[in-house]
Amino acid sequence: MQIEEKPPFDTPYEWIGGEEKVQQLAARFYDLMDLEPGYKELRAAHGSTLDDARQKLFWFLCGWLGGPDYYQERFGHPRLRMRHMPFSIGIQERDQWVACMDQAMGETGVPEALRTRLKASFMNTADWMRNRGV
Repeated sequence: MQIEEKPPFDTPYEWIGGEEKVQQLAARFYDLMDLEPGYKELRAAHGSTLDDARQKLFWFLCGWLGGPDYYQERFGHPRLRMRHMPFSIGIQERDQWVACMDQAMGETGVPEALRTRLKASFMNTADWMRNRGV
């Protein structure tokens, strides 16, 4: 029987390095979306500017990772699926979102064990957000 090792911190927020690291992660995610041709469909779904989305992702991730609930303080419950319904999200957008976030996690130094756990959670959430089959 294999015993799973306890994470070194109480929350993923602490493990990732707190607010400054979450800010770096959100910023790098949107920078990559703008820079990498492999994320062009994902970028196209975000409109002309990423400033609002960048800030909202930072606020959301802080709370989702177990830190301050900045997003909920401003907007209430995230209701992710409802808030994303106006956007066409298929398999390609899902996969690009997860790949972009995984690349951002790698480039911002998210510890490998945490990165693996978060990538699985991000994939589950991103798949749940799909509102079209392809």
